[in-house]
Amino acid sequence: MALTIRPYQEGDAHAVAELYNRHRDNPNPVAGGVSGAELARELAERETATFLVAEDDERLVGTFGLFHNTGRRSARAGELIADMFFVHPAHRGGLVTGRLFTEAVEWMMRTGCLVLRLTVNPANTVAFRLYRRVGCVSVGRAVPGEDGNVELHNYVPLVVRSVFADLGERATAALGGLTSFASVTESRDDELRSDVRVVDGVRTVDYSLALGEFRIDASVDVDRGAVREARLTEPDGTARALRIARPPYEVRATRGVAPYRFTESALTCEVDGEDGTLSVHVAGHRGPVLVSTWPSCRADRPAGWREGEPRDLTLEPVRGGVRVTERDGEATVTGTFTLDGSGLLQEFTRTGSATGRIFQTVGLRQGVFTGDDGQAYPIGLGQGVRDASEIVAASRAAPDGPELTWQGRDVRVSLSVDGPLRLVHSTLLERGLEPGADGVARMRTAIRPSGADTTRRLEVHAAAGGVTVWREGATKVLRSPYPRTRSHGYNPHWSAGLWVTRENSRHDRAAGLGWGVPAPGAWEEKHPLGLHAPDSGLDWEIAADGDGIRVDARASGTDRETVVWLTPQTPLRTAVVLDSDGERWELSSGDFRQMWARRASVRLSDGRWLHCAPAAGSHDELVLRATPSGLLVGGVSAARESAWLLSVHDTPLSF
Repeated sequence: MALTIRPYQEGDAHAVAELYNRHRDNPNPVAGGVSGAELARELAERETATFLVAEDDERLVGTFGLFHNTGRRSARAGELIADMFFVHPAHRGGLVTGRLFTEAVEWMMRTGCLVLRLTVNPANTVAFRLYRRVGCVSVGRAVPGEDGNVELHNYVPLVVRSVFADLGERATAALGGLTSFASVTESRDDELRSDVRVVDGVRTVDYSLALGEFRIDASVDVDRGAVREARLTEPDGTARALRIARPPYEVRATRGVAPYRFTESALTCEVDGEDGTLSVHVAGHRGPVLVSTWPSCRADRPAGWREGEPRDLTLEPVRGGVRVTERDGEATVTGTFTLDGSGLLQEFTRTGSATGRIFQTVGLRQGVFTGDDGQAYPIGLGQGVRDASEIVAASRAAPDGPELTWQGRDVRVSLSVDGPLRLVHSTLLERGLEPGADGVARMRTAIRPSGADTTRRLEVHAAAGGVTVWREGATKVLRSPYPRTRSHGYNPHWSAGLWVTRENSRHDRAAGLGWGVPAPGAWEEKHPLGLHAPDSGLDWEIAADGDGIRVDARASGTDRETVVWLTPQTPLRTAVVLDSDGERWELSSGDFRQMWARRASVRLSDGRWLHCAPAAGSHDELVLRATPSGLLVGGVSAARESAWLLSVHDTPLSF
């Protein structure tokens, strides 16, 4: 076997991706596998310190990476996060594993990054015991988290670098003769418990390192990332204290800054004064409904969604929220966070790098997720969106325009895709900060608790011939250009968002149903929610009905159809759920030109659903037309009197 350990090269990406895709036990699995391009992008986005590959006769058989961030976590000063440590099954238990680890640690000592962090599945006893054998210790939670891993730290490079200058020639020579770190440290058991001792109020871990016949005993302050004290024992048993050199970096300690909280209606926002993480809480919901990380002055050092590093932040109150500023030399980033009762507005400006990214986690664990394809899925990993949390670059980019919504029993979260956004999984988003023309990057998230504003607002104008405004709380239901007139589809005189016309019969062989062009003649107001047209004999009115409205239309002495038209407030492409002759269909308005239905639900721009159905008539039908102007919906009846039920809900009709 001709084993070679070397740094990654650009042309290796495809081979590394193939190695991972062939073996399901790789530590960075993504359903369906990853491409070489995704793997290369991941290494770039992690600000890779070094990525080593192992080759056996020029065949790639192993990898080991050291990173400044992994998506989940961001390393502190002097730390590197080990990940993508994988060895082909045929080479495990041989030289490859030890050589990869040893060369990675030696690289750290040469470059001055002296603390190694890694995660491991303790059920993988071979890997877990290997890490314990080479000096990895537990300084935090010793119980596996949601991903099945525990985190370990390795301070051996820190200890050696801190005392190296005072070891003396013989001990230094013994250190230089080492070929593997597996024989350096005292054996530690594989129990899942913390290795930390608290000494004089300081959290410490102890190391005993064997350098041939010499031994170094050291105590490490895990929060400061520095050696507290060390002692060298000679072969004859004499011992002396070692001078300790300060590490070539300074770990920023937490300052004990209390979170900043502000409240509007049922929403409470909390901003962590240490790392800038923002959390939104809703009264009655356990846990935050949204968590958003801080983008960092350095665009290549984003906070991870699980952990971010302490930062030098200033917080100052502003109307309705707080302004947070981070400075790093000449670079600054400022985030202004405000609540308006119906959601959260985040506004970012920055100097220096014009880019940046944050991770947002939606805190609903049960309910319905509706993606950019308009399809509804139960909230869960692997539902609707594959879980790419192990390799964020493999996440799916969402197209601009659609709404994403998460609906739970007691709260609803929604946002428009109006900038760079990737779905890492169904409740985890990566968002890029894309400044507008004014240099401000804005992101708005609508959050509507149950019991939120449900005030209905309806405005009817005789000059428009119909309803120009319909809002259900914060939800805009209809589109209307009033007081202007525009074209919509094949109607050159569109003004209202809900109006009534007489049309050719839907069965008319020569022409078919029309497009809602209003007839000549003025409308008169019957009452605030009803109009009458003396010239055509049409009249209609609106009344409350349950949790929606009822539109009653009457036409005297006619053999034509009466149609109640609507232009819902939707994106140009939106999701539609139909009852077509008793069958349920879930469609996109971009995939059809015209559909007829007994009942229908239309997804509005904010992610809620407009339900449309006839109140009684067995031959009354809905027509839905997808036009370049947007969706047009008509309730069609040949009867002299007809009625239609319209209501807004968080989910589509269930049939």
